[in-house]
Amino acid sequence: MKHHHRIAKSVLVSAIGMLSVATSYAQEVVLKVHHIWPTVAMGHKRVVEPWCETIAKESNNRMRCQILSAMTGGGTPAQLVDRVKDGVDDIVLTLPGYTPGRFPIMEAFELPFMTNTAEVASAAAWDYFNKYATKEFPGTKILATWVHDEGFVSTSNKPISKLEDFKGLKIRAASRQSSKLLTALGATPVGMPIPPVADAMSKGTIDGFLTAWEIIPSFKLHEVSKYHTEIESSRPSMFTASFVFAMNQAKYDSLPADLKRVIDKNSGPALSRTIGRYWDEATAVGRKAAMDRGNQFVKVTPAETDRWIKVSAPLYDEWVADMDKKGLPGKQMLQDARDLITKYSK
Repeated sequence: MKHHHRIAKSVLVSAIGMLSVATSYAQEVVLKVHHIWPTVAMGHKRVVEPWCETIAKESNNRMRCQILSAMTGGGTPAQLVDRVKDGVDDIVLTLPGYTPGRFPIMEAFELPFMTNTAEVASAAAWDYFNKYATKEFPGTKILATWVHDEGFVSTSNKPISKLEDFKGLKIRAASRQSSKLLTALGATPVGMPIPPVADAMSKGTIDGFLTAWEIIPSFKLHEVSKYHTEIESSRPSMFTASFVFAMNQAKYDSLPADLKRVIDKNSGPALSRTIGRYWDEATAVGRKAAMDRGNQFVKVTPAETDRWIKVSAPLYDEWVADMDKKGLPGKQMLQDARDLITKYSK
């Protein structure tokens, strides 16, 4: 009888052990992380790879990433917001502005002449997002929000130093608000994500592009442009585009509690602000690439910068009116965005 008892106990222990192993394997998670950048890009090297290394380490390798850089997972940059919402991708890093008009609430940070440093604006954008914009991303858990370093305009054949120079130029826009800015300045906006910009410049499809210094070297944009127009540094950035680090909500919900804690620990306000700082730090690298190539830098005077600010001012009223039509407090939202930028600037 004792012999049978020992056998039964042994079988039970073995079964528990096997169940424990099976449970351990069941909880191993591979996250498909999809983004627009080549592997040489700062966003891939300083944001995606370190984040993935961190969650692997802190989960004892029970959670790891399958990184799909440069859209190698399929689809287009504009489709990333739906791919993550629908669970095609588990995590994406992208620009909501690639789908113009779809995320109007977050456009407060894409209005012209709103921000200076990416770190400050990214911290502000996270607070603003959580107050107003979570409903713009159904089925999606936003892990971080940020904006790029100061935006400017680059051209190939004609330098831009005054308002009149925009006339007749076809210039790449990054978002709906930057398209409206270009129209106000007298140019013809051409909306497109960053990957095809170099080819469009080479073919003469566009005469110039709006972007920030961080991305210039990664897509070799300093090789297809000659002139870089920067506004007076005491004024806010000419334009800004916002980014999201987004996770499929159902995928997050399916994680065991301890893995959720790993995700939570490595997302939120601190991550948003840190990514913004990385963009600020990349400005010097991007400018150096253009300087080393012998490109020309055009500095717009304070008075001329103020002319650009004045002609773009109606875009604020237009955005506020758009929010009001949606039953939202547009004026208060804009003021909150500005106040948050001021708060984090101190």
